[in-house]
Amino acid sequence: MKSFESLGLSKGLVDSVLQIGFETPTPIQEKAIPVLLKGNRDFVGLAQTGTGKTAAFGLPLLELVDDVRRDTQALVLAPTRELGLQIANDLENFSEKFKSFNIVAVYGGSSISEQIRKVKKGAQIIVATPGRLIDLIDRKAINLSTIQYVVLDEADEMLNMGFKEDLDKILSFTPETKSTWLFSATMPREVKSIMKNYMSDPFELTVGEQNTGNVNIEHCYVMVQEKDKYPALKRILDDNPQIFGLIFCRTRIDTQRIAEMLMKDGYNADALHGDLTQQQRDRVMVKFRQRSLQILVATDVAARGIDVEDISHVIHMNIPDEMEFYTHRSGRTARAGKKGISIAMISRRELGKVKQLEKTLKSPFKRMMVPTGAAVCQKQLLALMHKVREVKVNEEEIGEFLPAVYEELKDLTKPELIKRFASIEFNRFLDYYRNAPDLNLDDRRSSEGGEGARYSSTGTRFFINLGKMDGMEKGDMLALIDDVSGVSKQHIGHIELKGAYSFFEVVDKDKVAEITNGFQGIEYKGRQVRVEATERKESSGRESSGRDFKRGRTSGGPPPFKRGNKFSDSKRKRY
Repeated sequence: MKSFESLGLSKGLVDSVLQIGFETPTPIQEKAIPVLLKGNRDFVGLAQTGTGKTAAFGLPLLELVDDVRRDTQALVLAPTRELGLQIANDLENFSEKFKSFNIVAVYGGSSISEQIRKVKKGAQIIVATPGRLIDLIDRKAINLSTIQYVVLDEADEMLNMGFKEDLDKILSFTPETKSTWLFSATMPREVKSIMKNYMSDPFELTVGEQNTGNVNIEHCYVMVQEKDKYPALKRILDDNPQIFGLIFCRTRIDTQRIAEMLMKDGYNADALHGDLTQQQRDRVMVKFRQRSLQILVATDVAARGIDVEDISHVIHMNIPDEMEFYTHRSGRTARAGKKGISIAMISRRELGKVKQLEKTLKSPFKRMMVPTGAAVCQKQLLALMHKVREVKVNEEEIGEFLPAVYEELKDLTKPELIKRFASIEFNRFLDYYRNAPDLNLDDRRSSEGGEGARYSSTGTRFFINLGKMDGMEKGDMLALIDDVSGVSKQHIGHIELKGAYSFFEVVDKDKVAEITNGFQGIEYKGRQVRVEATERKESSGRESSGRDFKRGRTSGGPPPFKRGNKFSDSKRKRY
């Protein structure tokens, strides 16, 4: 196996890397660094998150940038503030024994005037999020005409977050003679478009097969009813006393709700989502990085760019609709060659998604059973005994208190003492899990009751003229239905999002009138919303609701909109 020194790096860089604790290069570093050190060619690197991409581009960048010049020579673009700060911090650590650089991170949520001041002092390397960099460009506070190297890190995530136009604008201000280095975990169509438009004959490097997951991640799923997801989550957490994990939720509301419930139940947890102020986000992330926070509950967007070592578990309260999101979520664990576990909490109807993920990632998913109450109690008791065995005893300071302790406990035998001591913590779990039911669903579809019945075909199916083209996701649709009609998500079954329209099921027939009446007169982004009950697909595969979807006609005419109230964009942003 090669060493960092054998890759052609200067001694100062090698010394800095070894001081940080890097002993041997990862595969992406070993293959990318010699190519990038030449500095004369565009580059595309495909590798999963956690494989060491920052050092793969950061070390060559530091070799190539001239620390004597005060103009900006390198630009690193990252999708989130957290990742940008992480990259800037890594670059500073890499160069500690090498050269003296002025590395400036520019990002939203912090003083733009202070960032402008730092840039104007002479920043050889700028690490930026696209939105804040556009602000600096519009203010003419930054000069990109001297850029020699542009790094697009987590390019697929930037495009998933809607930064395509920002990237086009930023790259238009950079010289055509620059070298562009693109790093991505996946290769969607939009990334290929950037390669075609802004790169010339790039050197392409793939570490591992495309669309495969990290082999060090154990992918698992538990199958439970929707109403049992939170109790099942608690059992998983209790069954892993030493867990240091991330829990992903689909919406900000669910993220905050789950975090608050966990905190109320005594877990060391907190939330990370877009409704938090930057100061709140910073506080949460500092606690998580320092491991004073054991469980972080997050949305996909808020967690992008989190690079925290030794995350043991990633738990998905819902399987994301986009397969790439699952890859990025699960990639938060098993970083730098370590092992980790990804657990998806699913209902029966989501088994198809699991099979699709297995095929995409080329990795098997193992059915994990939600532990029984007795198993959790045993695990907690053994964890407590392990703590007792491993605790450090301060002989000097505790010594003066021990005689009184011995006197208090002198009538207890050793077995009695152990039982009583263990029961102090054990009784809490025993009381909670006494007569705890089995939360696992069997593999058969139930014809009555439970999860299978809730999502069966007995509910009322509705057509709505909103879909993915309107920026709708399932969480947005649930929020819209709740806000407009007052019908909460526990009464909503399967949601099927299409391009210009969608379908959703109302499980409780008593709520049908509330849906119909609630959506009358509603507008969304200046367009009237139409909601109509529709029958399911017949054997011919066509809908039989009286609606000809190809022609956009309804046999009964448009619904009688009686109200003029609107579902405003500002309200939608909460979801």
